[in-house]
Amino acid sequence: MRIMCSLHHTSKTDPDFDLESVFDADDYLYFYGEGLKDEYTDEEVSFLIREFCLDAPKQVLDLACGHGRHANRLAGFGYTVTGVDQSRDFIAIARSDAEKRGVSVRYLCGDVRKFSDPVAYDGVIHLFSSFGYFSDEENELVIRNVSLSLRKNGVFCLDILNRDAFLKNYPRCSVREKNTDLMIDRNRFDPVSGRLYNSRIVIRDGKRKDTPFFLRLYNPNEILRILTAEGLVVTKIFGDWKGNTFDENSRRMILVARKE
Repeated sequence: MRIMCSLHHTSKTDPDFDLESVFDADDYLYFYGEGLKDEYTDEEVSFLIREFCLDAPKQVLDLACGHGRHANRLAGFGYTVTGVDQSRDFIAIARSDAEKRGVSVRYLCGDVRKFSDPVAYDGVIHLFSSFGYFSDEENELVIRNVSLSLRKNGVFCLDILNRDAFLKNYPRCSVREKNTDLMIDRNRFDPVSGRLYNSRIVIRDGKRKDTPFFLRLYNPNEILRILTAEGLVVTKIFGDWKGNTFDENSRRMILVARKE
């Protein structure tokens, strides 16, 4: 159940957030798991295979792979996949799921700001708004690492929010409710930094946990500049996973770029 509320958050303090707390695997899957339906993931993986135009077996890197919902399916189609995530709990879940599916994926626990594997991959994916949680310089370093890791003519898929459309009607406050537990998001956008600040509160089993964080939002010309500066030429931009054309009302940007 998703409830909208009218609380207004006015704090000007930048949260010094802990990524492991924000992306606690147990909390994340508890509140979001029911929305990550197999049919949605299957649609996303079909999109990736179609737009990557890569014949299996090819080497694919899944950055911020989470619990492996894309990586394990790609491995099932014959791709050689490496998944990288900072959360040991997510990596453990991903490995367990791979074993159940009978597929082999190389899973590594690591920081996407520090991970690169020069000229090792035919394709890199960075999905589900997992880009933008660091300083602008560090975010751009992630893209630089992607470019370094791609082979010539390798393909990169980046899935992020479209700032221009998102800000037209974004929720200042929303609540996810499951059983008697709550995840409360109180949002504030800073137009100078381009960051969406979220003063998140998680209440489970009567215990409160504060996990504030920010997400850097990009408009199309900003992200195109960053990708181009790192030698990645955007060939297509989609507005959703169904492959619809990107326009000013698209809340997502799914960019497909090729390394020069």
